[in-house]
Amino acid sequence: MSALHLTDGLRPGMRVFQPGMSNESALLVRELTQDPERAAGVTFCGVQFPGIDSFDPLALHPRARQWSAFMTPGLRTGLREGRAELVSMDYVALARHLQTGEPMDLAIAHLSLPDADGWCSPGMAADFLPLVWPRARRRVAHLNPLMPSLQSSFRVHVSELDAQVISPEPLLDFKEPTAGEVERRIGAHVAGLVDDGDTLQFGIGSVPLALADALVGHRRLRFHGGLISGGVQKLWEAGAMHEPSVVTTGVVLGDAGLREFAARLSPLRLTSVDRTHDLSTLAAIPRFMAINSAVEVDLFGQVNAERMAQGIQAGPGGLPAFALGARASRGGRLLICLAASARGGSVSRIVPSLSDSALCTLPRHMADIVVTEHGVADVRDLDVDRRAQALIEIAAPEHRAALSEAWSGMRGKL
Repeated sequence: MSALHLTDGLRPGMRVFQPGMSNESALLVRELTQDPERAAGVTFCGVQFPGIDSFDPLALHPRARQWSAFMTPGLRTGLREGRAELVSMDYVALARHLQTGEPMDLAIAHLSLPDADGWCSPGMAADFLPLVWPRARRRVAHLNPLMPSLQSSFRVHVSELDAQVISPEPLLDFKEPTAGEVERRIGAHVAGLVDDGDTLQFGIGSVPLALADALVGHRRLRFHGGLISGGVQKLWEAGAMHEPSVVTTGVVLGDAGLREFAARLSPLRLTSVDRTHDLSTLAAIPRFMAINSAVEVDLFGQVNAERMAQGIQAGPGGLPAFALGARASRGGRLLICLAASARGGSVSRIVPSLSDSALCTLPRHMADIVVTEHGVADVRDLDVDRRAQALIEIAAPEHRAALSEAWSGMRGKL
């Protein structure tokens, strides 16, 4: 049944799942901005990734609330004001919570127009909505004529909708940062570790783009991950991908060019987080190469991918699942990629040990391969001394002496 507004069903006390990432609804944002009183007393729940989503529910109304697994600038303010909840869940735990916890009072979807049989595609993201939708007490949708219809394990029939609003709205564009010399050097090191026929997982950012540039000469590569970005498009168009293989992901994130590419990519299949990040699925993929970034790595091999000195920047996301999957895969590897230093070279991102301003996203027993622009440290089978030395050797040269001195002092207290 049609509704005048997507937000007509909002009521104080409700927990509402709203679309995020590449499926953020400009219609929903506009309606709430124009009538912020609708947000009063509502708790907004969704997976909003820092630097991608623009929707800030806490800025709408002083009595709006938010529940999230990722830190954003708006959420940080909400935590100080007591209007926000930040949960410490990776994607696997988040998926389980959405499937078994208290159902949402309202789930809002951003979908394509229905086909001749009444089926709507979940658009550019099928990661978390499929977990929320079946149990939600009320379900409404923004049906967007501009939303591509991609192949997905999840779809919505119009008969399931309690209300719908049809409105052509611009889709969220994400522009990936340009790769610089540091990223190109990291990408070249990673490409030297990838063999033809490997299955890759990587996300967004300048390092994946640089990696794609370095991999265009490879062949028969496959992809399984949480999202695809411009790097996958570059590899496909260069002939580096194994075209008969299914490209499995939960999200397509990029600009109009990537959306057009995804719409004509016949092997592409969108599916939910409980499948893209399922350990048994990942373990069954031979030579699964999980390629991810970090804030810092210490000399024990512990990885902080969430918090800088100024505070939490993200969440664990899919990294723990992909790390476990790579370790369980026959021939699989986990690659953690990061620039060796920050702040113009004044701060080393290879550190003696994680400080009280860091969060341990991956413990030392999961350490595998660490890559900086200065080289590759394969530390999986090394003892503590050789591991520390391997990591010092890929640190920025100006920080190596201090790291060696710090390790000497730490070693005496093991």
